[in-house]
Amino acid sequence: MNDSARATQRHHGARPGVLADLRGTRWERLAGRGVKDELRSNLIAKLRAGEPLFPGILGYDDTVTPAVVNAVLSRHNFILLGLRGQAKTRILRQLVELLDEEVPYIAGTELHDDPFAPVTVQGRAILEECGDATPIAWLPREQRYVEKLATPDATVADIIGDIDPIRAAKLGTSLADERAIHYGLLPRANRGIFAMNELPDLAGKVQVALFNVMQEGDVQIKGYPVRLPLDVLLVFSANPEDYTARGKIITPLKDRIGSEVRTHYPRTLEEGMAITRQEAWLARDGGSAPVHVPPFIAEAVEEVAFQARDDARVDKHSGVSQRLPISLLENVASNAERRALTLGEDRPIARVSDLYAALPAVTGKLELEYEGELKGAEAVARDIVRRAIGQAFSRVATALDTEDVVAHFEADNQLRVPDGVRTADLVGVFGAVPGLLDAAAGLAPGGAPDEVAAAAEFVLEGLYARKLISRSEERGYAAPDLDAAAAPRARWN
Repeated sequence: MNDSARATQRHHGARPGVLADLRGTRWERLAGRGVKDELRSNLIAKLRAGEPLFPGILGYDDTVTPAVVNAVLSRHNFILLGLRGQAKTRILRQLVELLDEEVPYIAGTELHDDPFAPVTVQGRAILEECGDATPIAWLPREQRYVEKLATPDATVADIIGDIDPIRAAKLGTSLADERAIHYGLLPRANRGIFAMNELPDLAGKVQVALFNVMQEGDVQIKGYPVRLPLDVLLVFSANPEDYTARGKIITPLKDRIGSEVRTHYPRTLEEGMAITRQEAWLARDGGSAPVHVPPFIAEAVEEVAFQARDDARVDKHSGVSQRLPISLLENVASNAERRALTLGEDRPIARVSDLYAALPAVTGKLELEYEGELKGAEAVARDIVRRAIGQAFSRVATALDTEDVVAHFEADNQLRVPDGVRTADLVGVFGAVPGLLDAAAGLAPGGAPDEVAAAAEFVLEGLYARKLISRSEERGYAAPDLDAAAAPRARWN
């Protein structure tokens, strides 16, 4: 191809297919540029343009995101430390967006050698043999990210590579020849990002191999020293409890990790609700009407996670994942949807009773301490849900007049909320309690009967959670239990 043809090809945006067509392009000028420099350059461009860096990651704008940005600008390998459900893996996967859309490499090379700076014997041999006719292939950014979950049974062969005697025999070479290596995941991430989740679970000898690659660019495979000058960004995630435990991570590897970024759970209820609303599957298909989730129900759902994280019966080292309120809200919506389909309601509406029906979304996500195990996961979860409803109710209680409601039950009156009744029809049931519908109207400004009924049920459950009235399976809502009323009240902030 002559110079004129190559210029025409570049003008029309066609991708060069041989090395000669790459000459004079930006790829020749960028020859030898490392992936860390590439990430840094693209990050700087995004910052200058004001583009979002981690779409869908909420609550980290002033904490985690700046720390990750600093790590990339510093060309650091880094680790994200945090409990489960803190978006660590999602952040690592979004680093791909900081890579170029695609990069050229010598076609047929296992480690995607840079045509102008090959690192493998294979790449150098092809370049020497073909010269400017060296075939070029293109690697999209999505294929430049390699992720591995660290497990105790992961080996050096899995991560770094192993000697392949059959390959050596076919090549007629010794086992010490680099061409006899079957490469593992890390070398195959050359010119990209290698992510290792739950780093402390990796065996010590594999950590040593990782350190050698990071520090010296070499490794020993079955006694043979192998030079691996890889161009790769290494990123990790770990639980902070495991990470700091003695013997979990070898000191040289920990020291080689440039930046340690701490993640966290949502710091405010509003942040948590925004994340849950974004992630929960509420746009249902199948012909049913959209599920209406009143604000006080959404708040109570999120409060369940906050209460669980503060509960002494829940293991703090394990944490309470943000997946808990997400799954809980989805189950709440499903129970409302099931009720609407069964009873022929015009639209599903989430109610307090749906939170208790959705306990299976809570119990499986709580790692309990000994005290919690004695009581049982369902009992602990039910108690947490009750306290969450009480906390959510306490935020609106001062604006609601519930004196007549409490007085009604203190006069030894009872109220059973019937099952199998359309939500809107419960307005007549709740109307038997003086002041209840008036109080509920403050939480249902639209005035729709189903919203008023859902709000009335929330008021009753809130009063029960604050121990101003009692509730039992037999009697329904009734006068406050004397023993419970005499006990010290929980604080409602």
